[in-house]
Amino acid sequence: MADLESCAQLTRSRIQNLIRAGNILVNDEVRKTGYRVRTSETICITLPPPQPSSLIPEELEFQILFEDQDVIVLSKPPGVVVHPSHGHIDGTLVHGLLHHCHNLSGIGGELRPGIVHRLDKDTSGAMIVAKNDMAHQSLVKQFKGRTVEKFYLALLVGIPRTRTGRIAAAIGRHPVHRKKMAVLQQGGRESVTNWEILEYFSHFSFVKLRLETGRTHQIRVHMASIGCPIAGDPVYGRKTKISDLLIVRQCLHSYSLAFDHPHSGERLSFTAPLWPDMENIVHLLRDSDVAGTGG
Repeated sequence: MADLESCAQLTRSRIQNLIRAGNILVNDEVRKTGYRVRTSETICITLPPPQPSSLIPEELEFQILFEDQDVIVLSKPPGVVVHPSHGHIDGTLVHGLLHHCHNLSGIGGELRPGIVHRLDKDTSGAMIVAKNDMAHQSLVKQFKGRTVEKFYLALLVGIPRTRTGRIAAAIGRHPVHRKKMAVLQQGGRESVTNWEILEYFSHFSFVKLRLETGRTHQIRVHMASIGCPIAGDPVYGRKTKISDLLIVRQCLHSYSLAFDHPHSGERLSFTAPLWPDMENIVHLLRDSDVAGTGG
């Protein structure tokens, strides 16, 4: 039988799976997940040993910003999918994490061990990964409670009308193109993005973005909605002459994350240096603007 400390670290989804598997009994009987326990009843919990993931670990290069027994903070390379999905059965960040850390089995689901949030395939930068159930539960709660601070750097095609601004516009599935997200006048989920222009260029702007929510494609949809899409975005962007700048992916980078450590409660903050390809593009824009002014 499991001890109280082990049970306290179980996530809700893990408990539901244990109930369905018959590993949680009420008065020695299997009950449904919605069963209401009475004060006089006895609950017996049996924790089966962790089952190894069927995913085959693969060596993958990524920069580790911080790691201890509970979490990994890393900088994800662009072009890497976070977890396996249709069309991406290998070469994902999860495969690399399983190669790097051998105790992620079963956490957060077999195909998403340790994953508590995502970055799009072509978005680079800082991510947090949970290494145990306790950390997973804590981080999921922090993301849902919006206490995780998330800052991004992006290169926009065009220049917002004001140096700083805030977009509060609900996002949901596009009514026609079902693989896309869109700002919706009715329905959708509350979504808030804040921007600050760091540098102005002739036809571009380099901005810092702070997310108050974390919806699918949120930054890409919001910035496109004000006429300043992410440079290189093949889905929400527009055709420009940015190919001359060697842009081969959306210029969006998860720059920093701050969260409370799941075990100690200490507030931690980490930054991921701008990925080299984006840094080179910003330098090219600076040089071209200087050359254009005869400086």
